[in-house]
Amino acid sequence: MLTTIMVFLMALGMQAQEKAQIVSVTGCLKESTANNWTLTNATDPVPSRAGASVQASTGPMSGKNEFRLIGVAEFNLPAQTDRTVVVKGMLVKASPVSRLNITSVRAVAPSCLAAK
Repeated sequence: MLTTIMVFLMALGMQAQEKAQIVSVTGCLKESTANNWTLTNATDPVPSRAGASVQASTGPMSGKNEFRLIGVAEFNLPAQTDRTVVVKGMLVKASPVSRLNITSVRAVAPSCLAAK
């Protein structure tokens, strides 16, 4: 019985690890509706780690992804609207749009770039 419980708990841990991870994404910051923020023309998520500083991407600055941003109250996102930003946070995979529970935001270009 104990072995069954341990296997079940390990499987749950692996599922949680597959669904949520700390990532960095570069894209265009948009306010879709009042206080609802999205990152459009976004790159694929790149694994990061908690506490790591937000760095400008050395790869592409835009992509074809979109992410809904959550946990935004701590950040002055209106000051970054319509700019290319690097966002770091916990990726929550979902359909049709995945979410990023953000931990940091940094502008890397004064305007948004076209999708690649």
